Parts: sequence; structure tokens; C-alpha cells
Amino acid sequence: MIAFPKSLIEGYRTFSSERLPTEQSRYRELSVRGQSPEVMVIGCCDSRVSPEAIFDAGPGELFVVRNIANLVPVYQPDSAAHGVSAALEYGVSVLKVKHIVILGHAQCGGIRAFVDKIEPLSEGDFIGKWMAMFIKPGEVVEQRSHETMQDFVTRIEKAAVFRSLENLMTFPFVRARVESGELQLHGAYFGVAEGTLFVLDKKAKEFKSARAIEASE
Repeated sequence: MIAFPKSLIEGYRTFSSERLPTEQSRYRELSVRGQSPEVMVIGCCDSRVSPEAIFDAGPGELFVVRNIANLVPVYQPDSAAHGVSAALEYGVSVLKVKHIVILGHAQCGGIRAFVDKIEPLSEGDFIGKWMAMFIKPGEVVEQRSHETMQDFVTRIEKAAVFRSLENLMTFPFVRARVESGELQLHGAYFGVAEGTLFVLDKKAKEFKSARAIEASE
């Protein structure tokens, strides 16, 4: 007997009987001509923050990469393996996406681990080493006076989006397409409890409600 999670089997049964019939032609088309999404989303592994669900995306519409705290490393062409960099290379150079969205979110476990400076969970300290790239050498990240812990964590969660956008521009193939106008970079922040979405206004350097932006257009 295969001990595959029963919930997944039941979920697939619902998918195959309810959703698949309405999207079967789409899947067949994608299998023949391949994928050509215009948007790449770099989000967090957090199970509460699914880009496909948040943006109500169908098959083939989003090229998604998820990792702890939705971080993008700096460009580092060496002999090591780089998962996010490999995905970026494919999305930008092969799929030629037109938009990259860094999707941060509230109650991020990776950011909280960074803020609380928790002890390594394993000898490899994979989370600690991953989160360490969030700060630059010599940079100090501390709670401000009169800033609550919640406000501090939220500020750092949003700062992670800014840092990832900054790091994206260290990739030559990203920078080239941004400067040519073929690629746009965006930041967003999702409030888990309320299901709210905030979009980064780069000029104002602040996140604004997606609903408010939509209403003003």
C-alpha cells in the first residue's frame, strides 16, 4: 500500500472532476507549445502565501520560485549550485518574462528567525546561513526606539522585498533587460490574516493598498 497523503489524493480527485474539465484544453495547449508566462513571482515557501491563489492565476500564467523569506541572492557566478539564480536565468533568458514580482508577506517565519536570532535548527544551520545574506557586511539591523516588536518585524519583512529587488539588479541579464525596457521589477506584500495585498510604489518607497490603487485608476 502506497502511503501517499490521502488529502492530496482527495484534492486531485476534486481537481480532476471539477477544475480539469474546464481547463483541459488549456493544459493540452501548454503541453504542445510549452509555457510562456509574462510574470515571474519570487515568493516565500510559507504554505499560507500561494501566488497562484493570491493572483487567481491559471495554468501557465505564473513562473513561480519560492524560498525562505522570498530572498534573491546577489549575482555570484561560481562553482556552487544556486537554485534561485538558476530559476532567474531560465525565467529571464529563456522564457523572457516581462515582469518579476517579489512577494513578501506578514508573519514570515524566516524573518522572525532572523529578528529573534534563533539557535541553529541543525548542524548545517541552513536557515541561518540563508537569512544571513539579507544584510550587507557591516550592516546592523536593530529595533528602533519606540518601535513595537510587531512593527519591527513588519518593517524587516518589507525591507526583504527592497533587498531582493536591489539584488536582482546585480544579475547582468536582469539589468540588461530592465535597462532596455523589456523587463519590469515589482514589489508586493501580502497580509495573511486579512488577505490584503500591498504594491510597492518605487518613487514613494512605500507599499500601497492594491485595492486603493485599483479604485484610483
